[in-house]
Amino acid sequence: MNLLIIRHAEAEGFAMDDSARSLTESGREQARRVGGFLKEKRLIPDITITSPFVRASQTAELFCEAAGLGSPVSETWLACGMRPSVAIKELVAYQDFNTVALCGHNPDFAELTQWLLGSQAGGIHVSNASVIYFSNLKPPQQGAYLEMIVPLFP
Repeated sequence: MNLLIIRHAEAEGFAMDDSARSLTESGREQARRVGGFLKEKRLIPDITITSPFVRASQTAELFCEAAGLGSPVSETWLACGMRPSVAIKELVAYQDFNTVALCGHNPDFAELTQWLLGSQAGGIHVSNASVIYFSNLKPPQQGAYLEMIVPLFP
């Protein structure tokens, strides 16, 4: 499977409940640009799975709309605090799809990226609205080929 890891776009800094933080206007534009980029590069996922947190689900909805995709699917396992081993275990259910997009949070996605690469040291910064593309992922096995990391969009 090909895996697109997309961090949510810029969100407001404060909400009474962290899960309720919405995207800023800049974040909405970032999410649309992600969709345009995916369409332009022909990196169209067969399915988009999103965290239920508002900022992630809004990002997924906007990039799906911009790329001409169907609606994203919300999964609770993508909420803040997701562990790489959980993500890989859950992705087994989606292994019949050629390309799967995940929309969620940091540091979860940095940890997932490091885990897929087998990194024991160092780190990866995943900025808002970034796209990380892996190919040849075979859940539940660890490892895949890193094809690109694109820090979208300031």
